[in-house]
Amino acid sequence: MRDAEHIVHAGDVGAAEILEELAKIAPVTAIRGNVDKGAWARSLPETEAVELGGALIYVLHDLGRLDLKPEAAGFAAVISGHSHVPKEEVRDGVLYFNPGSAGPRRFKLPVCVGRLFVESGNVRGEIVRIDE
Repeated sequence: MRDAEHIVHAGDVGAAEILEELAKIAPVTAIRGNVDKGAWARSLPETEAVELGGALIYVLHDLGRLDLKPEAAGFAAVISGHSHVPKEEVRDGVLYFNPGSAGPRRFKLPVCVGRLFVESGNVRGEIVRIDE
């Protein structure tokens, strides 16, 4: 992540210290996940919209709680995290991206992060395994 221009965290942060460390690398946009409890997590929003490289990106923890039509709202991508299952899919011109989980292994899922590449308002993703 050393080359990142911006870091997006889709929830289940675990502790405020994680965000503090990430902020040493690049600016951070983070939302609250279902395991983020306590006073430190109350300041995290449940959803966030961020513009990066000319692309509007919607961030929420649980994709099942998406309550808008991203394509109608002008979003190029939706980033979610809740399932911890890495996934990249384009629907109706919108990238739906779950980077998986970079923390301790959950279930039998890979440990990974996602990278987004934004060029001229277009977004593409890449899943990067870090457990190999």
